[in-house]
Amino acid sequence: MDSFLITVDGTGHEVSAGAVRQLLDASARFWLDLAGLDKSTADALLLDTFGFHPLAVEDAVSFGQRPKVDPYDDFTLIVVYGATGSGHLVEVHCFYTENYLVTVHHDACPELTGLAKRLEQRPDQRPDHVMLLYRVVDALIDGYFPVLDDLDDRIDALEDAILQRPTDQQLGQLFDMKRSLIALRKVVTPQRDMFATLLSGTGTLPGMTADAERYFRDLYDHLIRISDLVDSYRDLMSGVLDTHLSTVSNRLNVVMKQLTIIATVFLPLGFLTGFFGQNFAWMVAKITSLPIFLGAGICLPVAVAVALVVAFRRRGWLTADGTVPPARPADRPQLTRQQRWHLLHPPKEPHAEHSS
Repeated sequence: MDSFLITVDGTGHEVSAGAVRQLLDASARFWLDLAGLDKSTADALLLDTFGFHPLAVEDAVSFGQRPKVDPYDDFTLIVVYGATGSGHLVEVHCFYTENYLVTVHHDACPELTGLAKRLEQRPDQRPDHVMLLYRVVDALIDGYFPVLDDLDDRIDALEDAILQRPTDQQLGQLFDMKRSLIALRKVVTPQRDMFATLLSGTGTLPGMTADAERYFRDLYDHLIRISDLVDSYRDLMSGVLDTHLSTVSNRLNVVMKQLTIIATVFLPLGFLTGFFGQNFAWMVAKITSLPIFLGAGICLPVAVAVALVVAFRRRGWLTADGTVPPARPADRPQLTRQQRWHLLHPPKEPHAEHSS
């Protein structure tokens, strides 16, 4: 991970304590990005060169902070989170003043690197300092949308796969995505509340103007959208989990029904074969002819099995959806003689021949 130091005119400088001190002495406006900050670099730059408060420097070294805005005497510490293309959350600490901006992050952040390249290549797009802070936070927040779009596609694909054939691997993927959503919600919700507090007038940024406030309000709107998307995806994933459990339960019920039908069909067959397989002398001596063997030994078990299959089918136990086949005419309820007479001779309505 490479750090960079650029001034408002788009000129790049060496990231060192001497270069930073020269820019501070000249009251130049610049943006310093520190990637992978260790304690020695933090002490040399943040404490000695910039003179930031030790508590703010300690937070920048240890990380794991919640989104917040901490105003100090000569600078404001803003902790924001962004998302990379792989869905990994990036914590960024912004030390903001009217003359310079220092961003500190431990993980790689392609969004900030791309923003710095655009500022160097497009002189007409170089904003003033409060708008530079907006551009940095906007680049971080915009990283959430591709991650959420990818998560939406994965949820749809997973739901389709579950409806076709649920597996244990799908359940693991579902819980992984659910944990990712929980991690997003833990940083998006307080970040939204942070900007709501900032825009309500409770906390102010140096150099904030009415026009710049409109842009920061747009960031707040984006965070509201992201928060709503996270909540809706969480509910959707709960529905997908219910779909997986219900699908597995339905498949188990179908298997148990099939096994029960097979066992029920073979139950009378086992009884018949066991009954006629008894070695009593009378039975062995009497059941000797071929017709008796064909009738009692073959036709009777077959007839019992066919009768059971017909009964199961009429009850809808052999169909995939459990629907009962339409009843035959013989199965329809019979009408009494009086009901048939009323159907054939409906009552006549009175004529209006005496109305005159």
